[in-house]
Amino acid sequence: MRILYFDCFSGASGDMILGSLIDAGVSLESVRSALGSLAIEPDVVWTRRVTRAGLSATKFCVREEDLPDHAHDHRGHDHDHDHDHDEHHDGQNDEPGQVRDDRPTHGETVHHHHGAHRTLAEIYGLIDQSALTGAGKDRAKALFQRLGEAEAAVHGIPLDRVHLHEVGALDSIIDIVGAVHAIETIGADRIVASPLNVGSGMFRAAHGLYPVPAPATARLLQGAPIYAGKQAVELVTPTGALVITGYAESFGGVPPMRLEKVGYGAGSRDLPDTPNVLRVLIGEAADPARSAPRVDGSLHRTGPAEQSVVVIEAEIDDMNPQIFGLLMERLLADGALDVFYTPIQMKKNRPGTLLTIVAEPASRERLTTIVFRESTTIGVRYREMQREVLARDLVAVETPYGQVRFKVARRDGRVLNASPEFDDCVRIARERDLPLKDVQAAATKAFLDRGDR
Repeated sequence: MRILYFDCFSGASGDMILGSLIDAGVSLESVRSALGSLAIEPDVVWTRRVTRAGLSATKFCVREEDLPDHAHDHRGHDHDHDHDHDEHHDGQNDEPGQVRDDRPTHGETVHHHHGAHRTLAEIYGLIDQSALTGAGKDRAKALFQRLGEAEAAVHGIPLDRVHLHEVGALDSIIDIVGAVHAIETIGADRIVASPLNVGSGMFRAAHGLYPVPAPATARLLQGAPIYAGKQAVELVTPTGALVITGYAESFGGVPPMRLEKVGYGAGSRDLPDTPNVLRVLIGEAADPARSAPRVDGSLHRTGPAEQSVVVIEAEIDDMNPQIFGLLMERLLADGALDVFYTPIQMKKNRPGTLLTIVAEPASRERLTTIVFRESTTIGVRYREMQREVLARDLVAVETPYGQVRFKVARRDGRVLNASPEFDDCVRIARERDLPLKDVQAAATKAFLDRGDR
């Protein structure tokens, strides 16, 4: 099983994602071909080698649109342009000796982008002009649909009135379409991401100062583990949040794998103490029997498999109950397969809590360190055992309210369990002010109508 891991220790943006995948081996020419008429001229997109805090990386660049001077100046805004990862692509951080795959021939003219205003329908039309596969076009449109829903919720307006601004600019559309193609090219069976460093501090937008992460970015990151690094800058952009959360099936530490390729995608700013890059790791799962869903919406059938796991336990009777929730979140974010609590009666007849963690054996030491650091226990016990899991698929279905992922479990080809992804249903119910049960029912109907049980 092929694994793609996004290491977001310095955040993520659209151009960083594409840069990292190209650095890991995806051909720039294949990206150009996939873009089709979005980048019909060879000098529309190119790459260059840069260094970030001494680390060599690939910077993906786009020649931008010319827009009227009276458009809003979003310098420092959250929506991907002219910020710390600078999807402005204007070459302002060019370095001596750097190499470009395709240097523009028109004298490095900089087209300063001040923000494009496009509806979802207009963006879908541009995506249709690309040369993505049919599944890729559907994926790109679904990403923009989710982005539109986030913007509508942030601004309190109906979806059909949303005009996407900076992330509706041609360069950001190219970033997303290119990323969809590059991820398809990698052919990963499983995509995992680290917790995302969103940076810290404030940024200035058209309406004043806003905290990092920006409103749309924060909404897109719901359900994903994030943290504020020491860098007082914006590190995750809406485009970066959209692609990472749209593809990652889970978040945590690096999964066990036989590492094959490493890629680094650069942001524009060279931070003084941290490489401003997104790292990708690509390899084959160390445990090939592990079952996992594909991420392209197609069915991926694997048989029931036995897996080695480690069970870690600790009894706790002297800890503030408020800490248990955070402890669980951190264990799951760092790779635990399952975490649960059981009420128990301990010695001296004191009520207590049994913490149980199920994890891959390679994660034991890391998770044990978290338990000791975050809880009051002074000892843990662990044992290795086998578990058998059903073949699992993750299928994307279209409902009247939006796309919902459906988890399907099979044994010997027969569907034994099928359920809509709860987080997807909750998100749609909140954004559209619908009863959760109605969204779940619509998702179930959409799955049954597929007829592939």
